[in-house]
Amino acid sequence: MHTIIRNVFAVLIGFIVGSIVNITLVTVGPMLIPPPEGVDMSTMESLAETIHLMGPVNFLVPFLAHALGTLTGVLTTCLIAANQIMILAYGMGALFLLGGVVASVTIPAPIWFIAVDLLFAYLPMAWLGLTLANRIKN
Repeated sequence: MHTIIRNVFAVLIGFIVGSIVNITLVTVGPMLIPPPEGVDMSTMESLAETIHLMGPVNFLVPFLAHALGTLTGVLTTCLIAANQIMILAYGMGALFLLGGVVASVTIPAPIWFIAVDLLFAYLPMAWLGLTLANRIKN
C-alpha cells in the first residue's frame, strides 16, 4: 500500500512541477523573444488573426515550455516513485501529450509547429526524463 501512495504522490508532484515549468516559460517567453509588431496575444481571437506575422523563432519558447515541462515532470515523477518507473514515466509523457493535443486544437498555430511539438516535445522527453532518472538513481 505504501508504494501505491508513493507512486500517486510522485505523479501528482511530477505533474505540478512540469506544469509550473511549462507555465513559467510560456509566461516569460514573450519577454525573451517579443512577438512581431502587430501581434496581439491578449485573446485567442486576436492571436488567430495575427499568428501569420510570427516567425519560427517565436515558436521556440512554446516548444521549450512543452518539452522542458514534460522533462521535469517525468524526471520528478521517476525520482519520487517507488516502482513501475517506466510505466509512470510514459504515463506522465502521455498526460502532457494529451495537454499538447488539446492546446493544438484550441490555440492557433501553424501546422509545422503542431507537428514538431507533438512529435518531439512529449514522448521523447519522457524517454529522456526516464533515462536521466535511471542514471541518477543508479
